[in-house]
Amino acid sequence: MSTNKIIILTAQVISLLFSPFYLPVLAFAVLFVFSYLNLLPMSYKVVYLLMVWFFTVLLPRLFIYTYRRLNGWTRHQLGARERRVVPYVLSIACYAVLLYLMYRTHQPRFTIGIIVAALAIQIVCALINPWFKVSTHAAASGGVVGAIIGFSQIFAFDPTLWLCLSILLCGLVCSSRLILRQHTLSEVGYGALIGVVCGIACVLLV
Repeated sequence: MSTNKIIILTAQVISLLFSPFYLPVLAFAVLFVFSYLNLLPMSYKVVYLLMVWFFTVLLPRLFIYTYRRLNGWTRHQLGARERRVVPYVLSIACYAVLLYLMYRTHQPRFTIGIIVAALAIQIVCALINPWFKVSTHAAASGGVVGAIIGFSQIFAFDPTLWLCLSILLCGLVCSSRLILRQHTLSEVGYGALIGVVCGIACVLLV
């Protein structure tokens, strides 16, 4: 296998593994390990993760896949700026339902902040979309960076290691989107900036 094919395959794997849909699930998994939530029963944590996965991964992907198939588009064709409106609306609706359920069940403030941040990122990207296409992959990975900064203030811990890892992750995700020619440098740059700002603001203010 040639070097170019290996680079492209690696970029595809990174884009798939760190899809915007999976990052809220990853964030909750980290909280269940590194915060006081690790004291909760394993059964509760599994059910909670499944609920988050259902509303942030399964439902949005299923709705978007159905929408794409109904229109006969490929994944690349759906990525066109003018065709991203409905997928944004579908994802926002799913995240909003999850947020409502979390409020109704009186979940901890900082866990709600994760979903608020993810929802805010999608809303900002959707509002910008009519004029400028930004990378939701970059925005989501930037949101992880911002959330870590916010959580370091709430829990008063040294975020250096986690920040380094999250920034590296953000760089890998942004690079993969450039390699796959899904976005330009400005699209991933502004996406990452939106994610960082929303992540910090929502975690600290919710």
